[in-house]
This record gives sequence, C-alpha cells and structure tokens, in this order.
Amino acid sequence: MDAKTGELSGGCPFNHEVKARSLIGRQNKDWWPEALPVDILTQGGLSPDPMGADFNYAEAFNALDYAALKADLTALMTDSKPWWPADYGHYGPFMIRMAWHAAGTYRTADGRGGANSGQQRFAPLNSWPDNGNLDKARRLLWPIKQKYGKNISWADLFILAGNVAIESMGGPVFGFGGGRRDVFEPERDIYWGAEEQWVAAEETRIQPEREMELEHPLAAIQMGLIYVNPEGPGGNPDPLQSARDIKITFERMAMNHEETVALTAGGHTFGKAHGAGDPSLVGDAPEGADIAMMGMGWTSTHESGMGEHTITSGIEGAWVNTPTEWSENYFRLLLDYEYELVRSPAGAQQWQPINQREEDKAPAAHDPSIRVPTMMTTADMALKVDPEFRAISEKFRNDHEAFKDAFARAWFKLTHRDMGPKVRYLGPEVPAEDLIWQDPVPAGKDPTSAEVERFSKAILGSGLTVGQLVKAAWASASSYRKTDHRGGANGARIRLDPQRGWEVNEPEELSRVLAEIEELRGELSMADAIVLAGSAAVGKAARDAGFDVTVPFQGGRGDATQDWTDAESFAVMEPAADGFRNYLKTKHSVKTEELLVDKASLLGLSVPEMAVLMGGLRVLGANYQNRPEGVLTNRVGQLTNDFFVNLLDNDTFWEVVDTSADEEFIGYDRGGKIEKWRATRTDLIFGSNSQLRATAEVYAEKGNEQLFVRHFIDAWVKVMNADRFDLLSADEVSADQAGDGTNTGV
Repeated sequence: MDAKTGELSGGCPFNHEVKARSLIGRQNKDWWPEALPVDILTQGGLSPDPMGADFNYAEAFNALDYAALKADLTALMTDSKPWWPADYGHYGPFMIRMAWHAAGTYRTADGRGGANSGQQRFAPLNSWPDNGNLDKARRLLWPIKQKYGKNISWADLFILAGNVAIESMGGPVFGFGGGRRDVFEPERDIYWGAEEQWVAAEETRIQPEREMELEHPLAAIQMGLIYVNPEGPGGNPDPLQSARDIKITFERMAMNHEETVALTAGGHTFGKAHGAGDPSLVGDAPEGADIAMMGMGWTSTHESGMGEHTITSGIEGAWVNTPTEWSENYFRLLLDYEYELVRSPAGAQQWQPINQREEDKAPAAHDPSIRVPTMMTTADMALKVDPEFRAISEKFRNDHEAFKDAFARAWFKLTHRDMGPKVRYLGPEVPAEDLIWQDPVPAGKDPTSAEVERFSKAILGSGLTVGQLVKAAWASASSYRKTDHRGGANGARIRLDPQRGWEVNEPEELSRVLAEIEELRGELSMADAIVLAGSAAVGKAARDAGFDVTVPFQGGRGDATQDWTDAESFAVMEPAADGFRNYLKTKHSVKTEELLVDKASLLGLSVPEMAVLMGGLRVLGANYQNRPEGVLTNRVGQLTNDFFVNLLDNDTFWEVVDTSADEEFIGYDRGGKIEKWRATRTDLIFGSNSQLRATAEVYAEKGNEQLFVRHFIDAWVKVMNADRFDLLSADEVSADQAGDGTNTGV
C-alpha cells in the first residue's frame, strides 16, 4: 500500500480515504429530486423492456438493410435542420462527439460505462455538462431510428452514426460491430463520484499539492466530464498539468499514450467548440428541463440560441481550417504556430495562434465568407508541450498514414472496448483481424463423455481436496464481469500472468492444483479441465451430503496464450476483495459487504444466486487460505445448507473481535459463552440485512436442503459458463445472457 495515497500497489478498485462513502454515490434522485419516480413500476427486478423477453435482437439486426441504413445516415449528415442548424452544413462532427461521449465513459477498473447499452439516453449521462446539446444529436437520429425500428438499437445507432460521420468526411474507419442491445432504464450500479456539483473547480480529482490522486474506479477528472477539463485542471490553463490528467484518465479508459494522441487529434480534425456568449443564459439540462421541452434541454436565450449563437462548452472556434474534411492540418497548426492565451466570448480560457495566416483561418460555421482564427484548448496544447506527447505528435505529423491507421484503430477500440470477445459482434463490417484487447481465445474442442468421465474420476482420486478444486475453478471463472464481458474461465488465463500471481488466488496452492490438473487432463483443454475439476468436486460434495445430483458441464473451451494476453489491462482486474472467498486485502472506505454485492453485480448474480454461492462455497472449504471465518459447519467438504442453519441459530450471539476494524466476529453459545463459530461482515450480513435474511431463511428451512443444493449448482454453472458466448444463440449473445450448457454432467 502506498503510504501517501492509501492505494494498493496492485490497483485496488476503491478509494481508501478514511471518510466512508456509499458504493454507489449520488444517484439521479439526488440530482433531480422532482423527477418522476418511474422506477417504482419495475417489477420483479426485471428491466422494463417493452420488447419483451422473447425479442431476438441479433435476428432483427441480421435482417437489417445495412446498406440502406448507412445511406440514410450519410444523407442526414448534410441535411441541416432549421431547429438545430448544422455547423458548416455538416452534422458529422456533432455525430462524432455524440458517439465518442457514448463510448468514452468506459473505465477499466470495473468495466462499467461505455456504449454497450445506450445509456446516454438516460440520466445522469443525458444531462452531464460534457454532453451539452447532444440531446439534439440524438433527436436528429430519431427519424432514422423510427424508420428502422427494432432492427437497430439506439446503442448501435450511436456508434454507427459516428462511423458514418467519419467516412462522410473522408476519414479512416477500421470497422463496426453491432450487437449492443438497448436497456430502458438508467444503470443504478455505477459510482460516478462523490462530488455534489458538476465540474466544480475546487473538486478536481487530482491535486498533487494535497497528495490527492484520482480515486478508483473513476476515470474522468471531474464529475460531469467524460475525460478532462479542456481548459486545464480545475480551469487552470497549464498544458503540462493537463497532460498529466490526460495520461491518467485515458489510461483508465484503456488507451495508451499513442492511442490518446491519435484519438484527440483525429477527433479535433473535425468540427468546432461552442462558446458564443454568456453561459448563464443557458437553461436546465434535459433531466431538469420544463415538460414542454419534450426531453430536450440547455435552451439558450443568447440571441437565437443556436447556430452561430450556440453555447455548449464555453470554448469557441474550430481546431483546424478544414473542419469537415479529414486532413493533416491539426498537427500542422498545433506544431507550427506559437499560441497565446485568450478568452472566448463565454469567458472560457483557450489558445489562439499568433499572427495566423489568412489561409489557415477557419470559415465561420454559418457564413463561409467570413474567416475566423482557429483555436486550441489547454488539453490540445498538452500534445505540444508535454515531451512524450510532442514526440508522438511529431511522429504522426511526419507519417500521415501511420496517423490514419492509429486513429482508425483507436476509434474502433474506443467504440467497441466494452463489447467483449469478437464472437459477440454482428454485421458485415466486423474486422477479420484479431486484436489483443479483445482477449482472443483459440477455438476449443468439445470433449467426449468418456473423456469427461475419465478425468473426473482421476482428479477426484488425485488427493486434492474438494475445497482446492472448487477454489481453482472459482478463481478462473469468477474473474468474469458482465460490464465489459472480460475475464472468465474460457482461455484458462488463471494459469498465465498476471492472474496466476494474484494474491486472492493463493499462487503457491494454485500452482500445485494446476500442475495436477495438467498432468491428468489428457485431451481436455486446461480451461475445460479446471472447470470440470471444480464441477466434479461440487458433485462429489453433494453426493457426500446425501443428494443424488448431476452438475452440468459443457466443454469446448480453448486455451489462451501469454503472448495474446494483455497482461497490463488484466492487472487492473485483480480483486482487492472477494466476499465469496472471504478475502479482503485491506480495509476500504465502503463497507465490506458492499464489496460483496459489487462482486455479485459484476458476475450478473441475483440475490438468491449470491446467497447460495456464499453459503455453498463456505461449507465446501473455498475460503482464502482456508480461514475459518464463515465456515459454519462441522462437515467441511459436503454441500449442505449448514451455513444458513447455523448463521440463523437463535442460540448463537455474535461479538466483534476488534471494534476498530469491525470486520471479524465470534459467535458464542448463549448458554455459557462458549465459542462456536467465527465470521466476517460478509457472513453476518445474511442475518442482519432484512432482505438477505429473508432469502437466507428459505435456505435454512427444513425441507429446503435439496432446494439449496439445486440452486447452488445452477448458480455455479452460471458462473462457470458466464463467458461462453460461443455456446449461446446469437440473440443470447447480444442479450448478455449466460448459458448453462448441459453437454454432459459430473
């Protein structure tokens, strides 16, 4: 742990400040308390999807007239509407910004954010200051969405519109993959930050003078921004400090420095920023706007309020002299001119070239007969002033083909980073090339039933315990996260760096277990063998407890290689807590039980699934380093409901071991204060929280022993197969559903 920041060197996904906070932070009801509480109509925990559970989006997308859709999008780019006139007569830059901001909320620490579900339609994103006036871009797309209906999701349409915009202006595009299925409500499990104001200068998240670093899992520098403040940190126009912020935030959004420069330069080759007048004349964001605005916001009373009078970021002007054409002009203008700090009509600080030649000035956005100076933001100036960024900029300036290729690839990564493996992509423009950030896994071979039976018997006779086999399989499969579909058992990356060295995986014991599996696996892939070993152990544990059950197993996983494993990006996925294994690396600023819920959420688990996995893994002996806390049974290694029975026993009372830590507890017999059990917060929460207790009581009841075992096996198989998109129908892939293949059983 860093003594100054309190942050784990391994990349803990949560802040360690003493001040406690909620795992979720401020929610929409906090920002807009008068908003209509539609969420009270959500029933049974199901998203209010009007398409229904049977809707097959992949099938609908594959029936799409893709060429016609792209033609309509291309036509839209130059079809300027009087209610929101296009700058330079071209909506392309506007659509690029919309697509970029839809995708740019992605962050590597927890895989949340991104374009995968069309969240830009909902609060808070639809009303972030950085998304100012993008409500108009989405409204411009409505006639096209209405025309093609179910065949194209909003989430896909946002990104495709950005691609078509680039193509329509002569820019390079690497490809497009569809398959983003819409949701119909805001995501409630994303922590966007603790601040109580949007883009408040005093609350910038990196303040070296206060030894304050960017809180994990956040990536944006301030609340309400996608990346960094274009005027500089907290509005301070210091390009070097801006470069520091840019590097940190883009790294946390999965971009290296070369990709960062390419994206920034490519995006700013197009369009302009808007700061035509007094920003106080701009009205409420969409979520707080008057009902008559019909979902649009930021109404401005500065003259016409649109076109040449538009106020968005407050910065005013185009970056280049050819704002609707792909060109080499960005680097030329940035590097060839000296710049001076000026203020826009809205009062924003920006940089203007000194003694700019007339031919290098830009046309006015709504009167091409007028030429106006171009500008750069402080964030742009960082690419000129920071030595590392400057070297990359010079490289791209001298090799335009390299710049084109880098931008196209970086844009593709930006807009597809949260979609998971390429098997989830749909459409005729999916690139054939495999990319390392897609976590490619070679195709596996489905084993025969005889091979499954042979290995199961061999591994159960190897001398390895049920707990060891279950822990190895859980460590492999539970790395999956539904947010960006990374991790999981497919590929067996548990045996590769960095996962094999993660503390939570107990590297020494894991190495011994994997060596035994390797020796016995025969024709099985390691990925299949690890899962099968754990599933065979679960089956044995259930039979030893007296239950005649089968644990479904579906083979066919492949084995990834170290060369095709992006170790740096996997490193940020290392768990700092895993309540299912009763592992906590260090005390956090959120309650430990909240970290369990977060882990369950990333795995896509329901409350009953979380509960049975917790209770089952405890009695199977799957705790980190075999610690006794939570193992509320005298029959370790048997799949019983003892965890719930003993947790809810009225004859037991609990006392905290260390009141300052408030993490570990001893359960005493009420009759004589004799120690019976030990537990942690993640254990006791199933007795203290009313909702979790209601679920725990079901599994503790007499007559529900077999129900518990059946539900545990179902949840176990769900986690084991969470990343098996190759098993699913095309629609299930697009719907992010995990299958529970039943090729055979153990």
